[in-house]
Formats: sequence, structure tokens, C-alpha cells
Amino acid sequence: MYIIAGLGNPTQQYDHTRHNIGFDTITYLADRYHITMNTKKFQAICGTGVIEGQKVLLLKPQTYMNLSGNSIGEAVNFYKLDPATEVIVIYDDIALEPGYIRVRKKGSAGGHNGIKDIIAHLGTQEFQRIRVGVGEKPKDYDLAAYVLGHFAAEDRKKVEEAIAQAADAVELMVQDRADEAMNLYNKKKHE
Repeated sequence: MYIIAGLGNPTQQYDHTRHNIGFDTITYLADRYHITMNTKKFQAICGTGVIEGQKVLLLKPQTYMNLSGNSIGEAVNFYKLDPATEVIVIYDDIALEPGYIRVRKKGSAGGHNGIKDIIAHLGTQEFQRIRVGVGEKPKDYDLAAYVLGHFAAEDRKKVEEAIAQAADAVELMVQDRADEAMNLYNKKKHE
């Protein structure tokens, strides 16, 4: 079984903001695989289903971004899963331009407070993740204001493509094909 968690903030005011790209990706996966997201458990909204023959729990933590580890840690402990092989976390990355994703098997928090909290709760940096590019904040912008803001129309189109790519990457990752996903999606795009 896999836990696939998309990070974001609850409440309507944060819908479709840069910081909620993880939630948007989980919604996309749920739609693609006809998984109903109506269960409230593990301090999250979740749904169970099957992706490429693997049982999955799709998770949208409702703890607010910086406390995402509370929810994910609870679910991992409940199912007694190995974070290194059975957890995939999807989240926003300001170091990547909109339209790009990066797949990793492990890594540091890289300054992302949601990931920092997950590492603290799981006790390891070894869990698979997909970073979805939201673009670098403009020079004089406050970081919090930027990530809680919405995309410009042309960036939103690129982000929708990246969400679809992230879902494709998940399909490979649940088949134990993370290396293949990295080779496919961690490339620079050629315009």
C-alpha cells in the first residue's frame, strides 16, 4: 500500500494557490482514478483506491502546511508503512519554474516547512517526493504572500501540465519505477 500525500492549506481561501499545488495534484489523481475523497481520518481528507494495481491512500492533510507531519505520521504509523518505499509526498517548489517537476527518492527539507515537519514526524528524510514548480518569488515580495498567492493565467496553464506529469510520475512510482520517473521528468524542457 502507498500513502500519496499532497501538501497544502485547508479552507477555500487557499484553493489553487501556489502552496496548494499538492492538493491540486491529489484532486487530479482522484479524478483520474475515480477515488472518492470524502473520508476524514488522520487529520486529513482522504480516499482509498487503486492506481496501476496498487492500493493507495490519497491524503490532503488539514493541519495547515507547516504541521503536515502530524497527519502523514499518523497515517504511516496506523498502516505500519515504510516511508522509504510506501510514501510519496507532492508539494510546491519555488526553485522550479512553473511547468517543471522533480522526482526524488529522498532528500532534505530544502527550506520547505511542510517537508521539515514530515521529516521530524517520520524520523527520516527517506521518502519519495515530487516537487512541482511554482516559480521563484519576485525580488521584493514576501515569501509567505507569494506562495499563498495565485498563479498568473499563463503560469496556471503550465502548472496544469505539471500536475498531469506529477500524476504520471506517481503511476510509475507505485510500480517501483521511481528511477524511470526521475529519468523522464527531471530533465530540462526544450522549448
